[in-house]
Parts: sequence; structure tokens; C-alpha cells
Amino acid sequence: MTQIALLGVPHDENSSYLRGPAEAPDLIRRELHNDAYSLWSETGVDLSAPGRLVDLGNIQFDGATDPWDLIERSVDKALASGGPLICLGGDHAVTYPIMRGVRKHHASLTILHIDAHADIYHAYQDNPRSHASPFARIMEEKLTDRLIQVGLRTICDEHRQQFKRFNVEVIEAGRWSDCMRLEFETPVYISLDIDGLDPAFAPGVSHREPGGPSPRQVLDLIQSIKQPIVAADIVEYNPRCDISNQTTLVAAKMLKEIAGMMVKNRA
Repeated sequence: MTQIALLGVPHDENSSYLRGPAEAPDLIRRELHNDAYSLWSETGVDLSAPGRLVDLGNIQFDGATDPWDLIERSVDKALASGGPLICLGGDHAVTYPIMRGVRKHHASLTILHIDAHADIYHAYQDNPRSHASPFARIMEEKLTDRLIQVGLRTICDEHRQQFKRFNVEVIEAGRWSDCMRLEFETPVYISLDIDGLDPAFAPGVSHREPGGPSPRQVLDLIQSIKQPIVAADIVEYNPRCDISNQTTLVAAKMLKEIAGMMVKNRA
């Protein structure tokens, strides 16, 4: 049986506007296990089966240790068993140290990044660890062989310069189509920023950007992946901005379907 590890990364100190994403992991877990819903994925995987989903709890940030070191070490340890991992953020800054841990286990890797924002500023507001800068660090350290960013709708000139510098593949939200399929030649890491979805479906984010895809469009894209999905993160859900728990449900649904695809493609 493919075991999927679940790890909470409750850290949002590098958010540029609002705090709150650090509160997300436990709320997403609560919704995932809510008796109102099934734990079966659309791909026919029962996440309630004994041993299928192994919850490693949340990383404990004590203030004494560099949080980036804690995240990297925790991810490295979680992947040691050889199974896939889903991390629950937290803001998008945590993706950089997560990838430092993931890269140790995967010499070949493609990142599929779904987001309203490119998050590739060199150092947003002079902070190289900003949640608007993780992919600059990832590409500088060559933590992935290929970066595909999908759903973007806030591109500026600095982003375009960074795209060219790092050879980033970009599919803006206006070019998203229901039949869009991406080809991968390596294992895949999914980085899903909840604000990548249209805020009509997921209002619980700090930076709402209208004009994005629906949950169905995001799921269809994820379910079209043929290569193994070895790890993923779901980030930037801000419970303080949510409406009627709507975004928690969307985040839990995304978790369930990413996990289902991890099992399907591994088989």
C-alpha cells in the first residue's frame, strides 16, 4: 500500500500583508475528516484505509532554531520512507525550505505551481524569504529541473525578467482552457496556492485576485498528470478571511484529490 505522509507547516511570518495562514493546517485536517464528506477520492482511493494517510502533525517552531532548517529537516525525514508527502502551509514562503528537503530525494523533478501570483520576486520588500519570493530561491539553487506556473494574473516587469532568467514556463489565467493538459517527463511536485483559484470559490486568502480557475478546472489539470506526484504543498489559506468555511472545504478537497493521484500514478 502507498502511504501518504501529511505534515503541517504553520508558518506565516514572511507574509507581506496579513497573518493567518499559520492557522490553516489543523482546520484543513478537521474538514478532511468531517463526517459530512467521504474520504474516497474521485480516482477511487480510500484515504480512511488503515495506513493510507499518515499524519505527522505540525512542525513546532520554537523560536530557537531557524524555521527554514526545521522545515527542511522535517521534510527530509518525512520522505525517508520513500512515500509521497503533502505539506499544509502556512504562507508560500515555506515552499522554498520544503523543496530543499524534497530535492534530496529526487534528482529529477518538475514543479507544477498553481497560483494567481508568480512569487518569483528577487526579494519582495527587501525580504529574500518573502512569500512573494520562494521560486527565486528555488530556481537559484536548482531545486527543480523545470518550473511551470499556471493561473497567473498579476505579472509585472520584474516577473518577466525572472521568467527569462530562469526559463520558467508560464500559462496565464487568460490562456487556461478546460482541455488543457501538460506533459511531464519527470516526477512532479505540486505547489498549490489557494489564491490560484478564483476568490468566488476560495475567498479565504490574503490576496484575492478575480479571474482565476474553478476548483473543477484545477482538479482536471491535476488529474491529467501521468507521472508520479512525489510531494505537494497547499498554502496561503487564510482562515481569518474565509466566508462560511468555504475555503477550508476547497483546500480539503484539493488535498484529497492530490493524494488520490499520488496513489493512482504510483500504482
